[in-house]
Amino acid sequence: MAEDTDDRVYYVISDLHIGGDEQLEEIEFRGELLDFLGRLERTDENTELIINGDAFGLWEFTTVEGIEKFEVLEETYPELFDQLRATGENVDITLLPGNHDHELAAYDEYVDRFAEYNVDLVPEQSISRRVGEQVIHFEHGHQRDQNNRIEDWGNPHATPLGYYYNTLITSRAGQLSNRGRYNWLKDVQAVTPTERMPVWLFSKYFYREMNPVLRYSLVPFLLLFNISAILAILAGLDLTGIWSMPVERTTAFLGQFGRAGTAVWFLLAVNVSVAGLLLLIAVPLHLIRRDLRKTIDRFGIFETDLTVDPEAPYEEAAQEVFDERPETTIFCYGHTHRPTLREIDGGIMVNTGTWLKRLHRRDGIIGLLPPVFYPSYQLAAARISPASDGVAVELEQFTKPSPATEELTWTERFFTVGREPELDLPDRYVVDDEKAKQPKQPAQN
Repeated sequence: MAEDTDDRVYYVISDLHIGGDEQLEEIEFRGELLDFLGRLERTDENTELIINGDAFGLWEFTTVEGIEKFEVLEETYPELFDQLRATGENVDITLLPGNHDHELAAYDEYVDRFAEYNVDLVPEQSISRRVGEQVIHFEHGHQRDQNNRIEDWGNPHATPLGYYYNTLITSRAGQLSNRGRYNWLKDVQAVTPTERMPVWLFSKYFYREMNPVLRYSLVPFLLLFNISAILAILAGLDLTGIWSMPVERTTAFLGQFGRAGTAVWFLLAVNVSVAGLLLLIAVPLHLIRRDLRKTIDRFGIFETDLTVDPEAPYEEAAQEVFDERPETTIFCYGHTHRPTLREIDGGIMVNTGTWLKRLHRRDGIIGLLPPVFYPSYQLAAARISPASDGVAVELEQFTKPSPATEELTWTERFFTVGREPELDLPDRYVVDDEKAKQPKQPAQN
């Protein structure tokens, strides 16, 4: 049921993913979160804070079970829980389970333990709230994701595909992260979509873990690969006697520079030889890859993908909610870690993003260098409030400096100059009361 409130303001955050094994226990946004909660502790507005799923990374705890995880959270983050208690004395705090912390819906003890900190844990899949003539629908969003859907809601033994990914890969990364040259492996939980993880691992190996001598010896070849591929073709034309002019002129030009020209010629010769070999094997490898993919598709081995579409299932879900409950005009969710505010027929979709670090893939400016995964923070809270002509929705951003300077090598920064991600949040949007009253278009098949 939607609660009747006339002037209440709702702040919504999600996907904090607090907690986990070893290195995963670090909260990189601790200061910003405490400041936000402290601000709500002092506000004069009639406010409710809704934490819309995945507040905690309970899947990433592999050494304790059940309610013991709450005790670990209490011991690890006393400052956070004290602030929740203080904030909850001034504003209502409502906590919904997500997939990573679905266990909150599986043990009744969690409700009582959170109540001690003035947090109202609602172990349901969704809730709603009324603002004037309109209603907001809140859900985390994982039930729209076939790889993280909890079929038996409230079952403590529910283990969708995403559970195994996080317990076997993410938690293990937290245990091993500090063994690297830089503590980077724990950021695996920020890699989205998950299909990019192999590329991300190779990228971090190349830029962080590879022996520096080996890396810098490879850089000239990788940078010159595009040129070398062209030269390899020209060299082939020269050897077959079809066209010798380019090779003859290059030889004559470099010969003017003595030993320096000879060194450049030697480097080009090595690059051309390797590039030529790669070009020769590229054709059969491409054919083999195509045939292998056809075989995999035929057997349906990869029929279940770990990647969730960030748009389509949620637009369909929002449309379904709007059609079934016409007074509902705002569909608020999380899960995909992408802050968005988008209008569809009958209302708007609001995604509150994540407070985790985000990694943006950026290809190098030239050559075959591995892509760079540019780190950033886009900490946001949705603010939903009454307006004179309807309901206002905006994403409020909390500034946190980019970690790129500390986390990217100079090589990564150099080859992505001018390709830094632009992190703009959508503009404020007002859902007009009159528009909300209009009959909604029937769903298209």
